[in-house]
Amino acid sequence: MWFFNALSSGFQYPTDPGRLQWFRILFGAVLTTRFALALGQGGWNRLAPGSLSAHLTKQRWGPARARLLTSVYRPALITRTGAAVALTAGLVPRMALLVVLAGAAMELLYLKSPNAVRYTLLTGTCLLLAGDLGHSLVVEHGSSTANTWAQCLLVLITTDIYFNSAWQKLQSPQFRSGLYLAQWIHTYHQVKEQLPYRRQYSIPGFILRQAGNLTSRDIRLWHLVAALVIAIEIALPPTLLIEQTRPYAIIAGAAMHCAFTCLKPRQLITFSGLTLGTYIAFIA
Repeated sequence: MWFFNALSSGFQYPTDPGRLQWFRILFGAVLTTRFALALGQGGWNRLAPGSLSAHLTKQRWGPARARLLTSVYRPALITRTGAAVALTAGLVPRMALLVVLAGAAMELLYLKSPNAVRYTLLTGTCLLLAGDLGHSLVVEHGSSTANTWAQCLLVLITTDIYFNSAWQKLQSPQFRSGLYLAQWIHTYHQVKEQLPYRRQYSIPGFILRQAGNLTSRDIRLWHLVAALVIAIEIALPPTLLIEQTRPYAIIAGAAMHCAFTCLKPRQLITFSGLTLGTYIAFIA
């Protein structure tokens, strides 16, 4: 298996540099989408004078640093979006990647739950360590050690994400029992008309009707779903590395992330998009 051969050879095992070049294109496309969406639904006016977010930023960082952040906020939104487009297109990709990562890191200063930002920085740093990011939208296939180290890091990060997620779920009796998912769907069913940004959620109506009533039957159904999710997260990393099982793993992973994204499309588009993109790194 190429991954263990790469580890044993001190990352001198040749891989196809085109894998990381494809991931660079996908990474740029996902971040372009994320940054473009961040301009809407209050994002452009997030730190406007007199807003609650500006007041909270001032409390957290102090007047001087808050003023600095406010002054660079809107120019940074525009600059990072342009850099993400450039990264996707392969125009000065390494410099564009640095700007994209800096623009994503800015969100750490004001987001309450920046998990997607941290994952973006991790996967982006792997790209930064790649020796051959390619140019333009042309992907060059071959055999080289230029991207072996970065590709192995991507595999390790995705493996850790899945295993850690499965472990956290196994440690939660509420999730394992299906109660958490049943309560989440039921609550959403009850309050969806009062949500200020309904497009942030996209749960099919038949699921709400058939499994959103918090009955014992619903809880049993969501218990099966919870068990399936845990099993998939544990099985995905090894099955993605094995050529014979990889197609089935990709289908299972894509289906799982599509279901995740239906729960919170705007919040999970980055995580799901980047995670699915890292599947490319599992191929030598």
